[in-house]
Amino acid sequence: MKVLLHSGHLDRIEKSGLGKAIKHQMKALDSANIKYTLDPNDEYDILHINTYFLQSYELAKKAKKNGKKVVYHAHSTEEDFKQSFRFSNIVAPLFKQWLIKCYRLGDVIITPTHYSEKLLRGYGLDQPMYTISNGIDLNKFQPIPNARKQFSLAYPEYTNDDFIVMGIGLYLERKGILEFVQLAKDLPDVKFIWFGYTNPNMIPTNIQDAVSTELPNLHFAGYVDNDIIRLALQATDLYIFPTYEETEGIPALEAAASGTPFIVRDIPVFDDWLVDGVHTHKAKDYNDFKQLIKRAYQGKLPNLSDNAYEAAEERSLENIGEQLREVYQKALEI
Repeated sequence: MKVLLHSGHLDRIEKSGLGKAIKHQMKALDSANIKYTLDPNDEYDILHINTYFLQSYELAKKAKKNGKKVVYHAHSTEEDFKQSFRFSNIVAPLFKQWLIKCYRLGDVIITPTHYSEKLLRGYGLDQPMYTISNGIDLNKFQPIPNARKQFSLAYPEYTNDDFIVMGIGLYLERKGILEFVQLAKDLPDVKFIWFGYTNPNMIPTNIQDAVSTELPNLHFAGYVDNDIIRLALQATDLYIFPTYEETEGIPALEAAASGTPFIVRDIPVFDDWLVDGVHTHKAKDYNDFKQLIKRAYQGKLPNLSDNAYEAAEERSLENIGEQLREVYQKALEI
């Protein structure tokens, strides 16, 4: 069995969660000793496709015509396309129809969570569908000695005496960036830092205004290497994920793997693997986020990081590799 692992225009998405997911797949296949290629001109038995670009669609059509099995990895939905870039809500219905056209080419579909599977079933997709996490490379999240000191050297405005709250994501309304800025305004004794970047020309004016906000306790660090993200997760006091929509939410998985206390928005995608008060704390609305951060700042919020790490261990790349092997075998038997 040999797999063609395809992700069209990887250069466009390598900085996104999808880009990370694709790199994780390569490591997962390596860990399971599954032969794969990235070259469409190589011989292969199964096409595992991750993206919805025209190039990907055409490759899937060609594979089916040649009798190859197609595993379509459904990372995207209409729901997580909304509230993102300029005019995204207007074109979202067309985007949904294109996704359906692409995903129908799969002999089987993989999607990261039961929540996203439910959405896809609602689109009328009836192929065999399997839920497999995007996974986490636990080896990359080993404890970093003197993480706080290293972080303060990189970002001198944050000291050992500060209580630091971090966020991660593109500059999208869906990611909760407006609430993040408002929290910094309402909690001046807490330091906030956001990692991630989006070209201002691609985002609405209200988001441009938000990321231009100047506050003594707020900093937008822009796009940084993954090494800095891992350092920041271990150095800061609290990670918050105020996102409104995800198909899985890789940053929450990274926080769990880092042993970082974190708060997520109480949305269905996290029901799969994060239990409120067991693995994380969940906020239903802005006021919940504000009150939970206050409690953490006061040292009154229980630290659930040990339980969260166990949830991350279940999604190790070694486990994901074996799950992918099972799906590939099922695809070959169709």
